[in-house]
Amino acid sequence: METTAPYLTVISSTAIRVGAYVFLRWIPGHHAPPLILLSAFFYTISFLQVYQSRGLATSQQHPHPTERESNGTQGRTTGESLQAKGFLGELKEKAAIREATGSWAGWTLLSGLPNPATIRWTAATACINAILCLFVADMVYRAPVMYPSHQLSFSRIGYVSDTSANILIREPDSNQLPIFVSYRNVPDASRRVVDEAWKAVGKEYWLSNETDYTFTVAIKGLQPSTRYQYAVSNNQSGHFTTASIAGQTAPGTDRLTFLTSSCIKPRFPYNPLSHPLSIPGFRHLAQWLPDLKASFMLFLGDFIYIDVPRRLGSDPETYRREYRQVYNSPDWPAVSQDLPWIHVMDDHEIANDWNGSTTAPYPAAADPWHLYHTSVNPPSVADGESYFQFTQGPASFFLMDTRRYRTPSQPLSANSTEKSMLGPKQLSHLLTFLSRRDPDGIKWKFVISSIPFTRNWRFGSTDTWANYLHERQIILEAMWSVSPGVGVVVLSGDRHEFAATAFPPPEGSKWPVSATVHEFSTSPLSMFYLPFRTYEEREGEGEICVKYVPDGNSKFGAVEVMGGKGDQGVMRFRLFVDGEEVWDHVLTTGPTVIGGRGSDAVWG
Repeated sequence: METTAPYLTVISSTAIRVGAYVFLRWIPGHHAPPLILLSAFFYTISFLQVYQSRGLATSQQHPHPTERESNGTQGRTTGESLQAKGFLGELKEKAAIREATGSWAGWTLLSGLPNPATIRWTAATACINAILCLFVADMVYRAPVMYPSHQLSFSRIGYVSDTSANILIREPDSNQLPIFVSYRNVPDASRRVVDEAWKAVGKEYWLSNETDYTFTVAIKGLQPSTRYQYAVSNNQSGHFTTASIAGQTAPGTDRLTFLTSSCIKPRFPYNPLSHPLSIPGFRHLAQWLPDLKASFMLFLGDFIYIDVPRRLGSDPETYRREYRQVYNSPDWPAVSQDLPWIHVMDDHEIANDWNGSTTAPYPAAADPWHLYHTSVNPPSVADGESYFQFTQGPASFFLMDTRRYRTPSQPLSANSTEKSMLGPKQLSHLLTFLSRRDPDGIKWKFVISSIPFTRNWRFGSTDTWANYLHERQIILEAMWSVSPGVGVVVLSGDRHEFAATAFPPPEGSKWPVSATVHEFSTSPLSMFYLPFRTYEEREGEGEICVKYVPDGNSKFGAVEVMGGKGDQGVMRFRLFVDGEEVWDHVLTTGPTVIGGRGSDAVWG
């Protein structure tokens, strides 16, 4: 043990430091905490062994200069030493001591090894490792233990149509019951508002843990493109603007703007001085909201990370706590006060790379997902289903559920006809959405996927559409076949990177180049990004890389859909990374006349 202890000390110390840095600042993987704590266990044992053996060896030798220094003889010259070496010899000895001590200090701090000759630096190197272990424990346990957010009281806006708005309210304080909800028109500088009186819209006499003290209110009978304010008797309030009539933009503007992103984990990258529920990406988003004037946020999954950095349970309350913590973040109000949020589900709201349909833990995961999200989402396509469809202004949307209905990713091959991401019923509804003719003025169909549609992401591709190619081909052919003059765009997330990909029809096919489908995959809103490159365009696969931006802990996109009654539709995608706009891209639809491949799609 005495011969191996120094090596074990250096190895375990290095594992603590490198592991803690990667975990706290790079990737908060759930494997890291137990490995770091195991390294700390071995480090403590080997550290004490090395310290004891080196201290014993030192004491058995003749008095070392550093020992004399520690015993109070530092800087003193005794008559005995002067007689033995002379005054000049003593000075040289002290200089050598200082040089040796300095080199030992650097090595002690770097390696984690103890040295009895340098007590101060030995304590310092041990404290460094101890503090890093405390930071890891703080990252894993502080928020769940100290901020369960049981007393959270809040409200938020969900889906807003041209005539209605959905409001979610949570109030655990029974003293606030009954709760009354009212709304009114808000004066608008662009037109005179006649009726500003408050109107009662709902009341709730009893809330319980069965719904985690939440309830929803649907405000109906509203006017299109009109600003409203709602108020709740527990002092919650907010504003929203109803959508424009299908096929049109709101008066005074020529476009519909909405946002897209995915993936949130509070307090990452880790900062010991920040609030345990802080979400840096929300602050980047908030600074742009006044300028973007977005109508809503399309959040494409991983609103929570139940298994990152560690899964602490699989019961409904554990999942509920994760939702409450995001809504209890000090950064949440700035991105929700006037911005409706619409959601789809992805794997980390259930379990990593989930493909287990509705088996456990899906029921526990779906409990808060329905309470906090689908309850105020757009209407589901069919009763009891968890995929959604709506139209707003010059665009229509289909929000797929890529988790609940999929068949297992293994062992069947990616091209197997027996594999399905959507299930037969959802696939049928999606194909109907793509083939139907929308009202005049709608030039874009947006298909929303929590996972990438492209197979250009080579890492973790078994969890994406790259592993369900037969069904994807059916969808692609339906997309290429949409009505002439209408563009199809896929919006996705999940990869913690950004990529824009074009899917042109095969050469020599019946579809014109103007039928090219485009995908914008954007994430994370506030999480880690991968330190290595995982996206690669390969020749012969027919999936063209338009733009790839892998770096950045915070990414979101702003989609601007231009209105107008012309034959050609125009949309613009703007990418924001860590609070800065870094790229924009313009697409146009092809002509309404069916033609050959000379009709081209345009991208910037």
